[in-house]
Amino acid sequence: MAAEQTAEQFRGQARLPHFATPRRYDLRLTPDLAACAFAGSVAVSLAVAAPTRFLVLNAAELDVAPAGVSFAPQGSDQVLQPLEVTNVPEDEILIIRFNEVLPLGEGTLTIAFQGTLNDKMHGFYRSVYELNGEKKNMAVTQFEPADARHCFPCWDEPAFKAVFKITVEVPSETIALSNMPVIEEKINGPTKIVYFQESPIMSTYLVAVIVGIFDYVEDFTTDGTRVRVYTQVGKSAQGKFALEVALKTLVLFKEYFAVPYPLPKMDMIAIPDFALGAMENYGLVTYRETALLFDERHSAAANKQRVAVVVAHELAHQWFGNLVTMEWWTHLWLNEGFATWVSYLASDQFFPEWNVWTQFLEESTTGFKLDALAGSHPIEVDINHVDEIDEIFDAISYRKGASVIRMLQSYLGAEVFQKSLATYIKRFMYSNAKTEDLWAALEEGLQGYPVVSVKLKDGKVQLEQTQFLSSGSTGSGQWVVPVTLCCCAYSRQEKFLFHGKQEDFDLSGLGLTECQKKCSFWIKLNVNQTSFYRVSYDDELASQLRYAIETNKLSAADRYGVLDDAYALCMAGKQKLVSLLQLISVYKDETEYTVLAHVITTSLHIAEMMAVAAPEELVNLKKFLIDFLEPFALKLGWDAKSGEGHLNALLRGTLLTALAELGHETTINEAVRRFNVFLVDRETPLLPPDVRKAAYVALMQTVSKSNKTGYKSLLKIYRETDLSQEKVRSLASSPDPDVVCEALDFILSPEVRNQDAIFLLRGVSSGAHEVAWQWLKENWDYILGAYSGTLLTNFVNITVAPLATDEHGDEAEEFFKSRTKANIARTVKQSIERIRINAQWVNNIKAEADLGSVLKKLAHKH
Repeated sequence: MAAEQTAEQFRGQARLPHFATPRRYDLRLTPDLAACAFAGSVAVSLAVAAPTRFLVLNAAELDVAPAGVSFAPQGSDQVLQPLEVTNVPEDEILIIRFNEVLPLGEGTLTIAFQGTLNDKMHGFYRSVYELNGEKKNMAVTQFEPADARHCFPCWDEPAFKAVFKITVEVPSETIALSNMPVIEEKINGPTKIVYFQESPIMSTYLVAVIVGIFDYVEDFTTDGTRVRVYTQVGKSAQGKFALEVALKTLVLFKEYFAVPYPLPKMDMIAIPDFALGAMENYGLVTYRETALLFDERHSAAANKQRVAVVVAHELAHQWFGNLVTMEWWTHLWLNEGFATWVSYLASDQFFPEWNVWTQFLEESTTGFKLDALAGSHPIEVDINHVDEIDEIFDAISYRKGASVIRMLQSYLGAEVFQKSLATYIKRFMYSNAKTEDLWAALEEGLQGYPVVSVKLKDGKVQLEQTQFLSSGSTGSGQWVVPVTLCCCAYSRQEKFLFHGKQEDFDLSGLGLTECQKKCSFWIKLNVNQTSFYRVSYDDELASQLRYAIETNKLSAADRYGVLDDAYALCMAGKQKLVSLLQLISVYKDETEYTVLAHVITTSLHIAEMMAVAAPEELVNLKKFLIDFLEPFALKLGWDAKSGEGHLNALLRGTLLTALAELGHETTINEAVRRFNVFLVDRETPLLPPDVRKAAYVALMQTVSKSNKTGYKSLLKIYRETDLSQEKVRSLASSPDPDVVCEALDFILSPEVRNQDAIFLLRGVSSGAHEVAWQWLKENWDYILGAYSGTLLTNFVNITVAPLATDEHGDEAEEFFKSRTKANIARTVKQSIERIRINAQWVNNIKAEADLGSVLKKLAHKH
């Protein structure tokens, strides 16, 4: 059998062969921070399970000399030198061919290698920080999904779990961190050798090594686990909040999963250049600064909540992902969906006043939006090439995944669900699991989800399901839908499974007939929005629900759900825009942050579409929306009131930003007044962190080609601040296309860290999507070379998806026809589909004959 093997058969394969598997890595790394290079060696203890002359493992952008490669069978004095070592860059593999068949059993493969500390924010890379006014390089690893191979030759797939013994040689003045605690340091003049404790069994993508000069804050959990938050020198006080959250979270998850945290320490570190939000490396979690650091004086309430949720998400992975690991990237949703869901569970426990389960509905909505595309993908998606992995770190894996888990928990009950999860963790700890293993512990769905249409007929509720697609076309999917329904009051509730295409349900047990006689009759499906489906009510039921919202009969989650479903149905052409606007108007007394924030998001998107479909109606629409929002803003004001809650702080910024975007003069004038004071005195109480974004957006409304004062002032703040939250502001939110172009060019300048580019891009004003699209085309070659992974897909998605004409759809198809590679193919397809959906909505709006008269009435009424 071995004689038949050739090097060719290993090329072009999605997965590595299994005839040899790693058991232990003894890894030594010597980074040269000044030269941005590193040298290393790895001794891998292997189990050879089948006759072979070849060893095949992953390596990418590493220099491996054949003379530095050898294999020593266990229990033998013999050391085998390879006949040939072939680097296959397109497959990121190393094929090592020996002259003879390797003996079965244990052996050690030794490889010496060299590499570059790259600036792409993946693999083993450099991040730049300042120390006493001097720029310095730190060395950082980011290996998920498949970039450990950029640091050392390895079996770089999640299922090849092994033990890691790591040693680094670094400059004496630096701190070296890895997954495990330091057991010994030997100083040798300008360098030192740092030895780390051997790790438990884990996947390569969770290995971490960081070298630099840092401050830290530390504390211990009640059961003695040491927790530290590392920061740039001078920023350690900003790590205290994350430290508090981490201490509580580790204790909570130990109880929830009924398994202790498995490592002796937990380090969390803020990295100045970081492509993602955070990364759950075992025992050494890395974060973007905005996801870990919180400054009591200069950070907004939204930053505080983000830190809490992200810390809980990453620590959940220490169990769900690190201890029990997905077998292959097909099962990514197991990791990310679960960690997203459980991060809300933790945040709700620690900060009940934040109402995070209501805010969780925003996660569901994002999942709904992506999953209503024909170009969506199932929760579980086949991955055939490593280039395809980055694109599934998306709203399906994270947000739909989390929503499906919440639906299961809601249906099974919290206690049954928790016990089942604890069983799953215990069964698969230190190994790998597939989706079906979780189902077995709990008891997969097709791509997409249904819309359930509901009407009353002869005293029964008649339900019909079809697959919901934002394009308005009907998909072929059919589901078992866990229906919850309440009638006139939350105390009258039913749960049942809806299996068919159409079914009538007798709800006489709820007293439906007697209920119908009341003037305040209403029915609400998907109670508290815990399930992943949409609901379409007939006109009469929809009208009754509007009245139920107006008279405050529905919970916040249900008020959110009625609006979100109506918005989605309107976009898909299943409902008129006038009925959606009439629905929005009944939220005039809304009290819940998440609901009102969604009303605002929906309204701003309608305004974007109206600008394309019926620009002549924009004045009345903006008047209606400004008149609708202004009372909320007047009530909240610009300044925080003594003792007010976290949610008011979130709402204030959202409201004022929206009014600025809608061109509300009073808001803009007040924002500019406050900003001018802030420009002179950064400590002024006139511009607290929660309203800074609003002030910046308002300021940019006054900026034009002939008056760039505001733009220059914002640029000055960007250049002077050391606070990462200030780096993601609104330079591109001017209505003037020339100013937007200048801001977009600034994104690609050396002044902007690659990690921050997409945040500046997201700030492009709603009227400037055409400008951003032209700019993307002109700079595509540069962007393609400078960015990779999720940063690159974000460039496509943020710039292409908001376009709203068929001409733009054709243009985008033509442009990407010759420019699509595997790592952006899914994103390009989804973004072009979004253009088509927007264009169709624009055409539907144009066809609404009564739109103008309804808008006039609404504008006048408010």
